[in-house]
Amino acid sequence: MGGSHSVPIETSIHQFTVKDSSGKDVDLGRYKGKVLLIVNVASKCGFTETNYTQLSELYAKYRHKGIYGGYLQYTDNYWDFEILAFPCNQFLSQEPGTSQEAKEFACTRFQAEYPIFQKVRVNGPDAAPVYKFLKANQPGFMMSRIKWNFTKFLVDKDGKVIARYAPTRNPLSIEKDIQKALGEI
Repeated sequence: MGGSHSVPIETSIHQFTVKDSSGKDVDLGRYKGKVLLIVNVASKCGFTETNYTQLSELYAKYRHKGIYGGYLQYTDNYWDFEILAFPCNQFLSQEPGTSQEAKEFACTRFQAEYPIFQKVRVNGPDAAPVYKFLKANQPGFMMSRIKWNFTKFLVDKDGKVIARYAPTRNPLSIEKDIQKALGEI
């Protein structure tokens, strides 16, 4: 009765279902056991070039890498690291096209091989539930608001949000945090 709806009841990112760029449901439970970097992206932002380039570098370096039986191994069968990109048009209309166009831009221009989902709102009453969860678990400088495109959230293998990074923080600068979450250091 009359309780606040601002605090999500979910305890893990794995409890959410989102839409892919073509509108199909994706259960984030499929990422259990993986370290995730979740980013709100835009194709016409001043941070686009650096972020997309470095996200693709990180993905190429860590997607097939993990600790198995105490040994560092590379495998094509199991990916320990995923980047989940969510296009967002909330900041000066810097992602004006469709979700599919946002995906095509990232995949064509920056060879993005990681999942790019349907466009979402990250702030306000219509914010995507997954973003409400992320912000509630790692409030930033602006507390419960996303400041701009390319805000990044690092999520551990259990689906818990462990870090939040400002849009100005380049993806390669958080590589040590990714390595730590993967159990490499």
